[in-house]
Amino acid sequence: MANVTEFTDDNFSSEVLESPEPVLVDFWAPWCAPCRQIAPMIDEIAGENSGSLRVGKVNIDENPQSAQAYGIQSIPTLMLFKTGEVVERFLGAQPKARLQQAIDEVKA
Repeated sequence: MANVTEFTDDNFSSEVLESPEPVLVDFWAPWCAPCRQIAPMIDEIAGENSGSLRVGKVNIDENPQSAQAYGIQSIPTLMLFKTGEVVERFLGAQPKARLQQAIDEVKA
């Protein structure tokens, strides 16, 4: 998890919305089995895209304002931001290739 940042209600704006590079945000909770299942893949994506993509997680139990602001109703929900705007939204566990394709498109 060295390349995965913990985003909170307090730092979401500065870390995600004001980021100069694209940001992948994983909205999750510790009790969510699918969230724990995709965690290693999220770590891989963070490592493989280091320097061109920020990757972070929002624990929805500890940061309800961020979750509410983006209408998170089920987890995991993955959102890809570019210049402060949501450009992709994925509900549920996704194949790594699908996420990487969306990341490559937003970085292009």
